[in-house]
Amino acid sequence: MRAISLLVLLGCSLSATSQTSAPLTLSRTISLPGINGKFDHLAIDIKGNRLFIAATGNHSVEVINLKTDKVQQSIAGLGKPHGLAWVEATGSLYVADGTLADLSVYSGTPLALSGKIKLSDDADDMVYDDANRMLYVGHGGDAANPAKVAVVDTEHFTLVANLPVATHPEALEIDPQSRRVFANIAESNEVAVIGAKSKDIVAHWKLTKAGDNVPLVFDADHHLLLVACRTPATLLALDAGTGKELVSAASAGQADDLFYDSSLHRIYLISGAGEVDSYQVGEGNSLQVLPAVHTVSGAKTALFVQSQNVLYVGVPGTSDRAGEVRVYKTNVQ
Repeated sequence: MRAISLLVLLGCSLSATSQTSAPLTLSRTISLPGINGKFDHLAIDIKGNRLFIAATGNHSVEVINLKTDKVQQSIAGLGKPHGLAWVEATGSLYVADGTLADLSVYSGTPLALSGKIKLSDDADDMVYDDANRMLYVGHGGDAANPAKVAVVDTEHFTLVANLPVATHPEALEIDPQSRRVFANIAESNEVAVIGAKSKDIVAHWKLTKAGDNVPLVFDADHHLLLVACRTPATLLALDAGTGKELVSAASAGQADDLFYDSSLHRIYLISGAGEVDSYQVGEGNSLQVLPAVHTVSGAKTALFVQSQNVLYVGVPGTSDRAGEVRVYKTNVQ
């Protein structure tokens, strides 16, 4: 595929951009009194109307009832909960803990610990392959704890593979058609590609235009792998078949989460700098910058739920402000 020219509205086009309606509208705020510190990843139980948020600074996972917008359960006694995955097939919540260095599974009502798999320090993000019922979890990243991607059979809750990678794996994503899994290897400025059948690393895509690549997301509509980098702050669009860098656009700093809206062909980039950047994927895979939505410095993680057309953004609590989840509805331009 040949490189595509980038459409970015800057300079003299700023007046046109400012006239475009905001891509997101704040619809409500869920207050989390008494929960302070940073948040990490979120997950959702659609059928049960529950939102899960890793309250890393509170050493807990908070379970929010979305009918009442109240915390209905707090899973306490954790170290640094990072990655979360709700798996409907097993009726279970999976939690990767960076300090306890394990993957825990919680089941039942209320949720109770039903199993653990030992990983290594900095167990982090994960992605679930629903077709094969496999969970991929990034962990490790130093001499004592080499960086790996764990492959876990969720039906039997067993570790079936532990794939070595160069440095700590950040975000993981899956291609829903080929079932390939992509892992951002941020310190090495590369994307590792895991084959669905082989359960092994089948490719290493080196990034050249930017590095420190933390979040990523798959765009099946345009067959793109979208990667957000911090150095410099850049959104890259890669050919999902070859890893070739096609398009780039500037972003806010400290990118930490990234989502693709298939209904509107839109990208949402959540940055710790205090804003959500949005991009429209246009004709020829161009990226059109949409108006930024300002949040709070440190509000770096979120969850986009396509069936609800909603983006949930975690806002960390401080001594002056309770933690909260801001709920944004998507807007048609």
